[in-house]
Parts: sequence; structure tokens; C-alpha cells
Amino acid sequence: MIQDKANKRLGILALQGHDLKRRQFISKSLLLGCGLVILPTLSHAAESSPNLNGSIKALTFDVFGTVVDWRGSIIREGQLISTRKGLAIDWGEFADRWRAGYGPAMNRVRTGELPWTKIDDLHRMILDDLVVEFGLTGLSEAELQDLNLAWHRLSPWPDVVAGLYRLKSRYVITTLSNGNVSLLTNMAKNAGLPWDAVLSAELAGHYKPDPAAYLKAAELLSLSPQEVLMVAAHPSDLRAAARTGMRTAYVMRPLERGPGRNVVRDEDGEFDFNATSFLDLAEQLGA
Repeated sequence: MIQDKANKRLGILALQGHDLKRRQFISKSLLLGCGLVILPTLSHAAESSPNLNGSIKALTFDVFGTVVDWRGSIIREGQLISTRKGLAIDWGEFADRWRAGYGPAMNRVRTGELPWTKIDDLHRMILDDLVVEFGLTGLSEAELQDLNLAWHRLSPWPDVVAGLYRLKSRYVITTLSNGNVSLLTNMAKNAGLPWDAVLSAELAGHYKPDPAAYLKAAELLSLSPQEVLMVAAHPSDLRAAARTGMRTAYVMRPLERGPGRNVVRDEDGEFDFNATSFLDLAEQLGA
């Protein structure tokens, strides 16, 4: 009888192992079906730190580049304008230049050169310069306003919505972006992003990577920084979060800045978790 019980237990374990492999295979197959390249998981943090999972209560997400494909989305919006207006514009270069103005514009706020200015208004300031540079002077004010709102309509990466729903089943999930609250809310509505809350640097009055942005998010969630996992595709964002005590998860987005760009890899295990997608992260976090 003892032997029978042991054999039965081994059978259950084998089935559980088979089920886990099956779920992993299905998740990866879905991503491949969406055209997303699956890269090997870069870390075994979830296996080596089971207690870490138990201490995490909420996940905060960088948005531009981590959750949504800003470059591809802006190119798409620009191509629609070209079709309507008959313009010959390199929209990839346009998108890159628009995004490149983001950091310097925030730094003007950070240094006090500008008062607190939300991202929508900073985006418009950058756009006004690009209109002259790229010869978009034929656009009306209404058309320029609509183009500036393209940042509200950015599309998510293929794994994002399914991955967020899995993570949401176990954790509180929220944005922690430099985007203003209305931008992030409209984006979530447009893209079907199932956030539990929309948190922004706007609520702290400080742009990331200022510590106040991360600490305000933890405070608003009534959690200690150690109970919050910051998820981002940008090492600098994660390093700033880690300095406040937050846990960190690096998600690779090889195509964020277009094909052929170098991909940063966490080869030294700097971050608590490394993932190739939100579904991979959910697997590591037991969601």
C-alpha cells in the first residue's frame, strides 16, 4: 500500500510538471504567432528567491517602450498624414527626433528653467520645432493637436495585454510613467490595458528618475518600496527605482528603437528579475 501511494504521488508530480511545460509552450506559441521573437530567459531569480515573490504586493510599470511601441505607433500616425497630405517624410527619423527631445525637455523642468509642465505640453513644444525642421507647415492647428495626441493612442507590444491580465490575477498592477494622468488613462482606454490604477510622475511633481516619483507611487499604494516591483525596459529607470528600495524587473524590448539596434542584456544579474515578455515575467512570478 505504501508503495502504491508513492507511485501515485510520483504520477501526480509528473503530471504537474507536464502541465507546467505545456503552459509555457502555449504562452511561447502565442507570442510566436504574433511575430514576437522569444529570447532565452536571462535569469533564474524567481527560482533562487522564492521569498522575494512573497514580499511583492504590487507591480509598477514604465510605459513608453516597456508597455507600448511608441516608435511604431508614431510612424503609423505619420504615414496616415502622408497619405492624406501627400507628404514625403521619413517618419522613423521623425519619431526618433520627437522622442529624443523628451529627456532634455524634462530636464528643463527638473532644473527649474520651466515650471512643472506635463508631458503633453512638452511633447507639443518639441513637435513645434519638428514642424519647421521637417516641413510640416501645411498642417492646421487642429491637425497638429491631433498629431500631438498620437501619444495617447500608442499600441501595446503583442504580449502585453495577456501578460498584464495574468499579473493582475495575483498582484496590483499600475503605471509609473512620466506621462501625465490623462495621457495614460486615454492610452489604457484605447489599448485595453487593464491597470488597477494609473500613477504618474505628475502626482509627485517630479519626473523619473527623481526618487520622489518612485516613493510617491509606493506611498499612494500604501506600501513600502520593498513591496513594489518596478518593471521597465530601461536599466536607468530600474537603477533609480532600486536606489529607493524598490525591487526591479527588466523586460527586454529589442525593437523599441527599431530593428538593428543593440539590445542591453543584464548579464551580471543586476536586477531581481529578467524577462523576455510580460508572459515570461508572469511565469516567473507565479501568476
